[in-house]
Amino acid sequence: MTTPKILVRKIKNTPLLFKVSFKKILVIIITVFFIFLTIPFTLNRIISYSYSDAIYLDLEKVPETRVAIVFGAGLQNYSTEPSVILQDRIMTAVDLYRKGIVKKIIMSGDNRFIDYNEPQVMVDFAKKQGISEFDLQADFAGRRTYDTCLRAKEIFGVNKAVLITQSFHLPRALYTCNSLGLEAIGVNADRNVYQYLSEFEFREFWATVLAFWEINIQAPDDVVLGEKIVF
Repeated sequence: MTTPKILVRKIKNTPLLFKVSFKKILVIIITVFFIFLTIPFTLNRIISYSYSDAIYLDLEKVPETRVAIVFGAGLQNYSTEPSVILQDRIMTAVDLYRKGIVKKIIMSGDNRFIDYNEPQVMVDFAKKQGISEFDLQADFAGRRTYDTCLRAKEIFGVNKAVLITQSFHLPRALYTCNSLGLEAIGVNADRNVYQYLSEFEFREFWATVLAFWEINIQAPDDVVLGEKIVF
């Protein structure tokens, strides 16, 4: 008669053990999820706060710096015209040039495909605004922020620059360039209300985490370098 009792106890205890295990697993999942969100959020806040004093909203207050760097931001109309965001970046650089605050402008963008030449479109757009061709330099391998910053220093010999981009991108751009040895300040190029801004901000959140990884843990090995260019 003892055997049936033992079997009954095992059957009764099984659901309880399952419940305990499920709770532990749930706690682990919640903890991991919390850490997964907390670390990137904290990292973004620290980087944003660290470079807040290096961002200028008023062009009149920007200190004179020889070189400005404009980051690519996509093309429209069959790849012949800058996107609205990119136009705002270029026009901000144009205004700084006209005021004599910067003397040279690097237009850095993506040119991986034959029918997509972002830097050339940027240069052509600036020339239409009256900027001298001799003061414009296209960076045809600025495929991302890291590449642009590294190439500005290693290829174009820039040690100090004004970075021109929108507010959602400026902290990462400043963090990347300064971390790579290029002393930089930033100018806010927000001139319009942009569509899909929340999507840009979401992408930027995780791009900042990637930037931290690439700078401190594993640098990307696909940056295109080459011979130095003097301009």
